[in-house]
Amino acid sequence: MQLPFTKKQVHEECIRLVDEKIKTAKHAMEAAQASANNESKSSAGDKYETGRAMAQLERDKSAGLLADSEKLKAALQLIQPEKITYKIQPGSLVITDQGIFYLAIGLGQIKLEKTLVFILSPASPLGNRFLNLGINGIASFNGKEYRIVEVV
Repeated sequence: MQLPFTKKQVHEECIRLVDEKIKTAKHAMEAAQASANNESKSSAGDKYETGRAMAQLERDKSAGLLADSEKLKAALQLIQPEKITYKIQPGSLVITDQGIFYLAIGLGQIKLEKTLVFILSPASPLGNRFLNLGINGIASFNGKEYRIVEVV
């Protein structure tokens, strides 16, 4: 099957999306920290403490998202998109009779050149069923069968 994109382009789009998540999380952390710093002491001391606590919670939430996104980026950096495989493994672009999948990280679906590609973690239920299969292999999940047409 001739795809309108390469595996490397799929990988680069994953990196771009994760970088965007990192940037968003950093911005949210900075905004929450600035909010906490700008919270002024009022005659109602409880209001001041509540405002600072809320800002700190928001900052902590953003810090967690940042840490998760950085882990995703680290996992992506371990993948060699130029590597050709015949059995499905992390970094494989899997073309099935049910769709196209890239085994890397759990990002969901993306659209490249008007084509949907599902970005799956190898640890996900479906991703795990794909592992080590080759052409004509069949992965079953939720009562649905995915026949492997090509592994890139």
